[in-house]
Amino acid sequence: MKNLIFRFFKNFDWLLFASTILLCALGLAVLYSATTEYTLGSIAVKQTINMGIGIIALLLFSRLDYRLFKSYSGIMYLATILMLLAVPVFGFEVNEAQSWIDLGFFQFQPSVLALLFMIIILAKYFAEHYEDMGKIREIIKSGIYMAIPTALVALQPDFGTAFTFVFVWGVMILASNAKRIYLLVLGILGLASIPALWIFLADYQKDRLTTFLNPTADPMGAGWNVNQAMIAIGSGQMWGRGLGHGTQSQLNFIPEKETDFVFASLAEEMGFIGVTVLLTLFLVLFYRGIKIAVLARDFFGTYLAIGLLAMLFVHVIVNVGMNMGLMPVTGIPLPFISAGGTAIIVNLVAIGILESIYRRYKKIDF
Repeated sequence: MKNLIFRFFKNFDWLLFASTILLCALGLAVLYSATTEYTLGSIAVKQTINMGIGIIALLLFSRLDYRLFKSYSGIMYLATILMLLAVPVFGFEVNEAQSWIDLGFFQFQPSVLALLFMIIILAKYFAEHYEDMGKIREIIKSGIYMAIPTALVALQPDFGTAFTFVFVWGVMILASNAKRIYLLVLGILGLASIPALWIFLADYQKDRLTTFLNPTADPMGAGWNVNQAMIAIGSGQMWGRGLGHGTQSQLNFIPEKETDFVFASLAEEMGFIGVTVLLTLFLVLFYRGIKIAVLARDFFGTYLAIGLLAMLFVHVIVNVGMNMGLMPVTGIPLPFISAGGTAIIVNLVAIGILESIYRRYKKIDF
């Protein structure tokens, strides 16, 4: 038994695993602090169960050879399109976006799993077309692959997640063999098209953008969320008010304190020290992830690691930024910290895949 356990964890990236588990523990501490009941239906208890499932999935995917995913990219793309098409038919609305499907025992967000599938699909594409990525047609083809699911997510409407799709594609293509002049032109065209997107935004999304540009314009309306979050962050000071003692979070001045604005709850109750610990753990995670991307034995492993890191990175930057009023409110959760069953499981699976890439670099005989 001892030898079996040793073999299972042989050449495991313990630093990556430890930082992930500590982030999960930090997230649970904040959620339990914000929870007033501890039944099976409470947010904190459900997050604990989903986290347990996610950690098991992490271990299983770390054992699985990541190169097997290449054989199922076509099925994954079909599944991605079908999942996203099912949302308008079977989905229900949360915070003015119809992004969820109720499976009875679990509320499933297809766009989160779709993003993971698209990272695998693009990793295979960029790896197989590495030499041809200097041609504009290959860049356009990869963009079309990503554009279809991105458009379906934007129609929910969930522009935050749609932006994540675009960001991940952009980072992966920057890491490819594409000519920089083509990427520069695409970047300029993308920036030039941003004003045209205004007509596609819902009224509440327009309010979020105008409030971001002028936070004091509507402090009791559209600006309430961000203003209360910034008050909470500032009131935490150095050591925080203590778990369960944050006035902004405990008295529900912070909306969505378990999801979108969980960072503000953490900052208020754990202070600057808690935020420093949180960001340090993320830095360790990204450092190990970049190391794995460099060490990967093939292009597929490298692109896969880059895509997964880009997914986690944009979630951290946008969530922390919107809590501090540095970015518009988009509803993007904080990885491993915010409540959300689909997100926590998919994020832990992503860490498991990174572990798999690392272990194959070590050339273990499976």
